Amino acid sequence: MMEMEDFLAKSFDTNNRLLYRSSINEVRRQKMWRSHLGGCQVRSGPGSLISGNDAEAVTPPAFLDDGKNTIASQLVSQLREAIISGQLEAGSKINLDRAKQNFNVSLSPLREALARLISDGLVEFEDNRGYRVSPVSLSNLEEITSLREEFETYALRESMRVGDVEWEGNIMRSLHRLNRTERDASKPETLEQWEAVHREFHLTLISGCRKPLLLSFCKTMLNLNDRYRRTFLTRTSGDRNVSVEHSEIAQGTVARDIDYACGRLREHIHRTGTNLRRHLAEKGIA
Repeated sequence: MMEMEDFLAKSFDTNNRLLYRSSINEVRRQKMWRSHLGGCQVRSGPGSLISGNDAEAVTPPAFLDDGKNTIASQLVSQLREAIISGQLEAGSKINLDRAKQNFNVSLSPLREALARLISDGLVEFEDNRGYRVSPVSLSNLEEITSLREEFETYALRESMRVGDVEWEGNIMRSLHRLNRTERDASKPETLEQWEAVHREFHLTLISGCRKPLLLSFCKTMLNLNDRYRRTFLTRTSGDRNVSVEHSEIAQGTVARDIDYACGRLREHIHRTGTNLRRHLAEKGIA
């Protein structure tokens, strides 16, 4: 039976939003994820595991097809966040029957959700073994980092070539939100909000390229990269002033200084990849 990584204390409300609550609700949510995805164990703290007897039963979130967000889309959003944030451990098995029963959904939207996560590289399917969360490895991280360096800088270059004034304004607004959003490892409730704003900033930078396929690919690579970064570096301060790097990239972009902005972005992605590879190696992940 696989274990889940340490994760922040959250619980689902009736609208399926992830909210930070008290430590007692961490036990409930751990029980929910173990129940939904096939009895996987979860960590409650460094070196410790919560057994089934220690967790209270919870009511699974309700999924309603409102015409805008299908049940499959809601499942995709929740499962993607759980994987990227490290709530679901890399390599852990997803029990389809248990997930269907406990999410109270039919097989069709569950299979659709998992198929979409497979296309995103977050879930794998093997004949006779079923579904599991995609594993992590140094070679996979190196490939993701290399692809981000090439394609995000290309998308940024194209954005500076054809982006309009509204796109420039969106970049500066996104940078302001990022710089004003608190990120404190001692305050877990600040981390997920910062992650969301950080992702928005990087996507806004390249949103002016007018190439939908390129944007879709870059989003996928960012998801895969965030999975490594959020799981392993969320609680560390890093080795550099990231806010300065973000400001340099944004200012160079709105100034249409293509070589400077693309160079800063490439360095930013590369240094993050280097930090992550070092951290994976220290944890014994090959």
